[in-house]
Amino acid sequence: MPGRFFLLREHSEIGQALGIDDVPTGIPRHNIAPGQDVLTITAQGAQMMRWGMIPVGRKNARGRPVMETIVNARSETVFDKSAYDGVQRVVVPMDGWYEWIGEARKKTAWSIRPKDGSMLFFAAIFDVWQAPGGRELHQVATVTCEPSADVRNIHHRMGVLLTAEQVPDWLQGDKSTADALMRPFPDGTLIVDEVNDVDWIAP
Repeated sequence: MPGRFFLLREHSEIGQALGIDDVPTGIPRHNIAPGQDVLTITAQGAQMMRWGMIPVGRKNARGRPVMETIVNARSETVFDKSAYDGVQRVVVPMDGWYEWIGEARKKTAWSIRPKDGSMLFFAAIFDVWQAPGGRELHQVATVTCEPSADVRNIHHRMGVLLTAEQVPDWLQGDKSTADALMRPFPDGTLIVDEVNDVDWIAP
């Protein structure tokens, strides 16, 4: 499941692919981490959001407050858990992501990206937190599912990946349409490479 990802293409290219004119400008980013602002696409257009949902007022199935910041949400429960009440659907454009395996201080970093170099999107959810002082903070969490065969040896989860053609269905489709998209990406379509210089992407 994504803990870091990268987006190297121009934001304008993403807007053109989705028919969106007003896309925030941005520079190539090799190491996007939770807590940072990320480019997102909603049914209303493009905007920057904080990656990581601060669960103020949210409760788990036992009625207890959710304390940890939500970075990834499981596809199996994202539309059922009370912790996600009121969230809306969104996508996060990316060119690939990183995973790590191994023991602490001896972890091996891997990058995962599409073989054909195509534009991909993480399926995600968002809400708006009313921050102190009346400020509104848009915050996003990516959605995860079981891994494909390409990723299975690296991690037990992966982000739900969408093509540009599937984005409208995720953003505007009904629940059954969204449910059908929350599955592993087709086998044989991703490249998994070891990252040699890991200092700048340390988890």
